[in-house]
Amino acid sequence: MTVKSIAEVNKRAGMCLIQFEDGSDVIASVMQVADFGLFAGRVLSDDEHTELLEGIKRSTAKVRAVRMLGSRSYSADEIKKKLIGKGDSMLVAKEAVEWLEETGLINDGQYARAIVKHYGAKAYGQARVKDELYKRGISRELWEDALCEFDESAMQAAIEEYLWKRLKGSSDKGDLRKAVDALVRRGYCYEQAKSAVSRYIEGLENTDEH
Repeated sequence: MTVKSIAEVNKRAGMCLIQFEDGSDVIASVMQVADFGLFAGRVLSDDEHTELLEGIKRSTAKVRAVRMLGSRSYSADEIKKKLIGKGDSMLVAKEAVEWLEETGLINDGQYARAIVKHYGAKAYGQARVKDELYKRGISRELWEDALCEFDESAMQAAIEEYLWKRLKGSSDKGDLRKAVDALVRRGYCYEQAKSAVSRYIEGLENTDEH
């Protein structure tokens, strides 16, 4: 395969358009052009051409993954699925994720703990939190350590705030029953939900007394 021309297409990003005499072309970084010793007229063997294309795919996947992380955090499994969805092979996606882990750009353990803190602060129970960890593809081996971040006192305060916002001082039995059901949907067992509503009623009564 003979290189027909090399033209810089994005100076800021250091990207070049490489055109081959068979009419095909690829976008590569300046570093890849240098690493492969590319220039117009350079003849690549089939193995060299394949190696170049594979190298470009791996680099592109890494860049794409880093851009994804610019918007929010992701687990290793989420990144892998997104890369495959973009057209990367399983192997290329796996290598990109391993590179992200090695460089510390993703850490499922830290991500799991952040999820627990986030949903706990929003008055969600452990069942809902576990569901979120599962949906994000985080290994169950990491769940136990992450769930240690579940701050019971903060959770109780979050539940209290949630119930006061939802019920707005109502003591109607129908409203209270719906509040219990809502807490169950948020990941609490029935007894936890019922106990939380009972505390709300006690607080309401204390407020009325004053």
